[in-house]
Amino acid sequence: MATQEQVTISRPAPYLEAAGQTYLDLLTQKTGQAPTTAQMTAMSPQVAGQNVLSQAAQQQAATQAGLGALTFDPTTGAVTGAGQGTGIAGYQPFLQQAQQYSGPGAYQQFMSPYQQDVINTTLTEYDRQRQIQQQGIASQAIQAGAFGGGREGVQQAEFDAQSLQNRAALQAQLLQQGYGQAQQAAGTAFSQQQSLAALQPQLTATGIQQLGAAGTSNLAYQQAVLDAQRQASQFAYQEPYQRLSVLGSGITGLLAGQPQAPYSQQVTPLGGAAQQASPLSQALQSAATVYGLGSLFGK
Repeated sequence: MATQEQVTISRPAPYLEAAGQTYLDLLTQKTGQAPTTAQMTAMSPQVAGQNVLSQAAQQQAATQAGLGALTFDPTTGAVTGAGQGTGIAGYQPFLQQAQQYSGPGAYQQFMSPYQQDVINTTLTEYDRQRQIQQQGIASQAIQAGAFGGGREGVQQAEFDAQSLQNRAALQAQLLQQGYGQAQQAAGTAFSQQQSLAALQPQLTATGIQQLGAAGTSNLAYQQAVLDAQRQASQFAYQEPYQRLSVLGSGITGLLAGQPQAPYSQQVTPLGGAAQQASPLSQALQSAATVYGLGSLFGK
């Protein structure tokens, strides 16, 4: 007959052992739960997509460069392609118009439609005054008794030659005046179109910058919202671990700050062999000292 012997097992107080068991069960349960796909997505970094203001600025810049309509990714808002445009930059129509106002024949479209009427009227008046002066020569010859003589003939011939020369000079002056005015008008139109060609990109760039700045501000706000949502998701996921940490710290505090007398239990093994304790009891037993047991809970 086997001899029975008394075996003394030192264990923590029952309520501490129960608290430790509860803590380990909760921790094991929580760490055994992998994050769901939705949780992983919510906790992953996200980049805010392009907004309509930024897209409008990009489209305006593309149009200015002669490109067609841009296509945007429906998820990120990034540019994925550009349609076929005119290939004409925003300022090019003004340069093309200015080109029409240059060259040797540019003045023609600025010639006054009334110029010939002005010339005809002026020459008609000149001819009338010429006839009056010519009659004056004849009257002077009659008064001098030389009408029809050689002296009158010479005087009439000189007058006709000089008056015709003056008439041609007057006509040329009127034509030159009209040509000069037309040239000046063509130069003015050229300068105006050239100025518009330089002004158009500046105004367009200003609009693009304003849209881009507004889009950047909105993008920063959207990114801040995504970051805040990510932090909130991470906090929600970590919050149970924080509560478990508080629980573990509390148990450790009880063990470290308020030492408890070991709980003794007399066990009579059957057949003379020592009964195996539970894994938790073995762990607690191996940490029988106050600080040793505290280290089990991360103290």
